[in-house]
Amino acid sequence: MSRQITSLLAIAAVAVSLATPASATAKEEVDCTQVKCIALTFDDGPSKYAGQLLDTLKKEKVKATFFLEGQYVKSRPAFAKRMADEGHELGNHSYKHPNFTELESWAIRSEIQKTQDVIKAATGVEPKLLRPPYGLTSITSSEIAGEFGMPQILWTAGSKDWSSKNEEAIKAQVLEVAEANGIILMHDWVKQTVDVMPKIITLLKKRGYTLVTVSEVIKQYDIQPGDTFPLPDGWER
Repeated sequence: MSRQITSLLAIAAVAVSLATPASATAKEEVDCTQVKCIALTFDDGPSKYAGQLLDTLKKEKVKATFFLEGQYVKSRPAFAKRMADEGHELGNHSYKHPNFTELESWAIRSEIQKTQDVIKAATGVEPKLLRPPYGLTSITSSEIAGEFGMPQILWTAGSKDWSSKNEEAIKAQVLEVAEANGIILMHDWVKQTVDVMPKIITLLKKRGYTLVTVSEVIKQYDIQPGDTFPLPDGWER
């Protein structure tokens, strides 16, 4: 190879390096002790509307946390894989959404393990967070979550989307309960939530919020496997 060609290749390599944005090579870190963070979380999916929601999140350059049910990951694996591929956080929300407080220990373990397995098979990702169905938990559930190396993640406030199923009501509720380091409960099977999401994101950004994943919010706290965050009323850490 001539010196001229070698030089041209070297120049081209430098040009490519300079043209590559930092975001393409490393994820930008967010410090939620310094900026006003909020985490949007979506339960019970992936639903049939997940593709529309992911399109919105991609357009708005926002990352969310999806607490997935194993049964729906099994039936819609492509959506789960897309969530992982596009940088969203995946959490475990059981396989068929039973009330953990009414199950024996072996059944809770089975629900969690089956969901871990199906998410890992579909996405290559093993969830690090557990959200118990209905947000109902117990000391037993906490201990079992600890066995899996996961904390239990509840929410600071809900959108009430499953109840209202009204775009304006969902938007108003989210804006009312939004707070720094908040974790907002939503559902991607509620079509009105998915439809109003562009407006919600725009308004949250206008109010100074940085939309992040749950792990980015809780990074500032000493959350250990088996812990529950936020703590249910009457619990002590």
